[in-house]
Amino acid sequence: MVRRATLVKQEKKTLKIFTLDPENMYGTYSDAWTSVILDHPSTFKTLGRDSNAKRSVMEDLDQFVQRRDFYKKVGKAWKRGYLLYGPPGTGKSSLIAAMANHLNFDIYDLELSAVNNNSELRRLMIATANRSILVVEDIDCSIDLKDRTSDEAPMESDDDPCYKKVTLNGLLNFIDGLWSSCGDERIIVFTTNYKEKLDAALLRPGRMDMHIHMSYCTPTTFIALVLNYLEINEHKYWSSNS
Repeated sequence: MVRRATLVKQEKKTLKIFTLDPENMYGTYSDAWTSVILDHPSTFKTLGRDSNAKRSVMEDLDQFVQRRDFYKKVGKAWKRGYLLYGPPGTGKSSLIAAMANHLNFDIYDLELSAVNNNSELRRLMIATANRSILVVEDIDCSIDLKDRTSDEAPMESDDDPCYKKVTLNGLLNFIDGLWSSCGDERIIVFTTNYKEKLDAALLRPGRMDMHIHMSYCTPTTFIALVLNYLEINEHKYWSSNS
């Protein structure tokens, strides 16, 4: 009964998008997140993407939220990572909004450049709610992606002001380390225009479980867009070229 009531409450809640408020970064970390109502209309039905690609993402999301017992049984944190990669303007933000609307999950938009160090990052991540999507856009531009293995990288110290920065190691430790178990039913989404620039450690399963290529418009996506925007579902040109 309690679980059913929780599900009903979740289904009826108003979605929000959270972002960091620099003025509240030094109070309680939950206050550092400020929100507005997420009123983005994007859904998997309206996305201009191949139907098979959309179905694949939807099925993966549905499976994830239904596998609480599986994650507990195998001793893994109940989270899922998605990497959206491809050229600018190919619908990454719209896909994230569709994911949020599909699951009725809030979005936390994390700007890593606004975070001072790994300790602060950890506290901010813990302050995010369950059943939410954490988004880090343009991950290749957000942190030094080479600091994980660089021989020249100095030892990190939160006490030394010279090293107050977020590192790749710090991010990886929260995504897949002991701190990753602080919360349930979390989705993490990274976006990038250049997948090849990312450290291999960031891309492996368990961190980024599903890699989704966002490409420019194809004939299939063009037809979907024409249907969405112009309500045209057939055309003599399409028939002659089918």
